[in-house]
Amino acid sequence: MRLVVVGGDAAGMSAASQARRRLGADRLEIIAFERSNWVSYSACGEPYHVAGYVDPLERLVARTPDQFAEMDIAVKIRHEVTEIDLAGRTVAVADLDQGSRSQVGFDHLMLGMGATAIRPGIEGIDLPGVVELRTLDDARLLRSVADGGPGAAVIIGGGYIGLEAAEAFRYRGWEVTVVTSGPSILERTIDPDMGRTVVDSMSGMGIRVVTDTRVRCINGTDHVVSVGCEDGETHPADVVVLGLGSRPEASLAEAAGIRLGETGAIAVDARQRTSVDGVWAAGDCAEAQHRVTGRAVNHHLGTIANKTGRVAGINIGGGDAEFPGVLGTSITKICDIEIAATGLRLSDAIAFGFNAVEGTARGTTTAGYWPAAAPITIRAVTERGSSRLLGAQIVGGPGSAKRIDVFATAIWTGMTAGDLAWTDLAYAPPFSGVWDLIHIAARKADDAAR
Repeated sequence: MRLVVVGGDAAGMSAASQARRRLGADRLEIIAFERSNWVSYSACGEPYHVAGYVDPLERLVARTPDQFAEMDIAVKIRHEVTEIDLAGRTVAVADLDQGSRSQVGFDHLMLGMGATAIRPGIEGIDLPGVVELRTLDDARLLRSVADGGPGAAVIIGGGYIGLEAAEAFRYRGWEVTVVTSGPSILERTIDPDMGRTVVDSMSGMGIRVVTDTRVRCINGTDHVVSVGCEDGETHPADVVVLGLGSRPEASLAEAAGIRLGETGAIAVDARQRTSVDGVWAAGDCAEAQHRVTGRAVNHHLGTIANKTGRVAGINIGGGDAEFPGVLGTSITKICDIEIAATGLRLSDAIAFGFNAVEGTARGTTTAGYWPAAAPITIRAVTERGSSRLLGAQIVGGPGSAKRIDVFATAIWTGMTAGDLAWTDLAYAPPFSGVWDLIHIAARKADDAAR
């Protein structure tokens, strides 16, 4: 049999590796096609290479094509799959360096194309100096730009990648402006008031955040020089980073007749099977089921890509695995402020039909008298009556955000806010108060639910 993998990053190569562990090369040939120069790398680490925290760039690579070859997995970089023929069980492959084309047959087809950056129709968006941050090549380019500074950087968009790029350039001494159309930042992840806390902190770090306005144009002739906004302001820019989010790369599957779901990503079952026998999908290009709502979602997170790719690979290799779903748990930091979320916000919960309430607790990351104590806010969302936990958000100083894992575990296992309020969590003054703010937020949410 032959397994053809489309996309050589987390989902695709996790699937390839798991399939190989179960079936040797005498039973399964594996060929992976990747259109970029890199496979099996940490896209999440890219902003930290730009900042200079991580060097060299190759440290972000988990396995090279040569290392995969030692596992009897053939990896073809700079090769793009341009068409899927389901009737003939072949894919059309373009060699981007040689300009040649070929047809490759498959018994199993693993789709791990990931996501593509959103590029709106802004005048000047194709100017040199306007950069996405998706691949390691993008990170290398932005690192060379940062090394040539300091200068002025404008970040368009207030999502995770944009904010992490803002930190990277600010750390390198650049003047940084973030422009977002929303009332705050991370508007799909945290509530506006929590977002404004982050904006205030970023402002204190010297990062200008412009909210409630859209970019009208990017100015320049042979290189970007400024960004014009609909509010009339113009911001000088030596580099512009697009951080407007991403959409699933599902066009190849759609053109072949593979069913897409309500999110626009590839529809899959719990075993990562698509609507076509022998065709699998995982990662950013595929849907997953939300454990709280039961609805299909499409979150672009490395954690999900690795897990769903593993499930697909186990099943391709003859095993039996099902993906149990997601909560959308996410985390980041911008300089000294940490942000995390899991499950549903109150507005999301109400939109999905839950009779939901919330509890918010404010305090410090450690015992209040500890020298390193920093502010922290935790918000927990529960279902009225049952007090079942539905979601949580955290914004605070160093030591705040990984508390989200406690909430994610509690929601995953179906705990109530009352259960969590009495959970035996560790205490010592350098780490928390005797009542961790997790306890207090859960208690407040439980009181609200009664």
